[in-house]
Amino acid sequence: MTAGMGEDTEARLDRIRGGGSARPHNARTIAALTTNPGCARRAIMDAAGIDKARLAAHVGFPSQFGQSQFALARGNAFEAQVKADGCAELLTLLRERLGLTLPEVAYTDLNEVGGNDEPGLRHRQTQRLLTRTDDPGTLFDHPLLRLPVGGRQVYLEPDLIAFQWKGQYHVIEIKSFPVIDGQADADKVAAAAIQSAVYVYAMREMLAAAGVSPTVVSDNVILVCPKDFSNQPVATFVDVRKQLTVLRRQLSRLTRIDELLELLPENLSLSLDRDPDEVRFDLGCIEARYMPECLATCELARFCRDEAKGSTYVMGRAVSEDLGGIQTVDGVLALARDEREPAPDQVEAATLIQQAWAIRAECLRSVA
Repeated sequence: MTAGMGEDTEARLDRIRGGGSARPHNARTIAALTTNPGCARRAIMDAAGIDKARLAAHVGFPSQFGQSQFALARGNAFEAQVKADGCAELLTLLRERLGLTLPEVAYTDLNEVGGNDEPGLRHRQTQRLLTRTDDPGTLFDHPLLRLPVGGRQVYLEPDLIAFQWKGQYHVIEIKSFPVIDGQADADKVAAAAIQSAVYVYAMREMLAAAGVSPTVVSDNVILVCPKDFSNQPVATFVDVRKQLTVLRRQLSRLTRIDELLELLPENLSLSLDRDPDEVRFDLGCIEARYMPECLATCELARFCRDEAKGSTYVMGRAVSEDLGGIQTVDGVLALARDEREPAPDQVEAATLIQQAWAIRAECLRSVA
């Protein structure tokens, strides 16, 4: 049973998933969840460990999100290359490209402990080793972290390395997108930064619980990517302080999972064994908050976009916020045409909408 959760809640999540193995949280799902903390649907699905790509296909909206098998294979091959032989190539890179003086470095793989890969044991071993302050120059591969998300503790099993150097840990994130002529795709770098920030945050939480200052984990993560069109790795520092601030704020805004479950019908199930129409109906019982950014982070986004037709959310967060909480396009148009009275909290937004409508009408008259 997951720490901090009641047996009834775990059983409820199992029933919503429809049985079978749950997909664990990872840095990518947490990063996506915190970009839209108001979406109860995503929070429930991730807490239940639902395969959102399979669910999207089941309800008639196959996902167009995610990496191709070729990209995944290339990423795995590049990571294996960089980490081969106790991270020999990575150490050479750190010495030569970043100017780190590392005469001797120990390497510890935390993927299992004495042949046992039980998460609780791996986490305790990770905490024990990372709280030592007398062992400089150490690489920790696959440290198992834990982080509270929506009121429940989730394990993070990152394919990353924590590198201790001069009294600080540096998270090393290995990605397969290329750095060409010193430049990488800005969106991919941003995604890597927020995922790395999740690891930094989780490491700091774990160390703080053991009485170790969070400043032991550096704000600068080391991003390792292929150079140009080769498999030669190149490394650079990425400052994730901004991402950490956003992550901390968004995690604090996530509603507890047990509180969200109380709002749902007792027999709600998203099992793939059920009729797609029934699953679509039950999905509609879980409040969603679609925004265009979801298309890049959530496999179910196309279903939610179709469901949200006529909502101001489909026009983006900035537009939705400017409209002052008016949730439908029809409502905006009715206020613009002065066809209904605004609610007390909509008066300011309604005034701006009517001014914009008048300007539009004047422009149309001038070109008629």
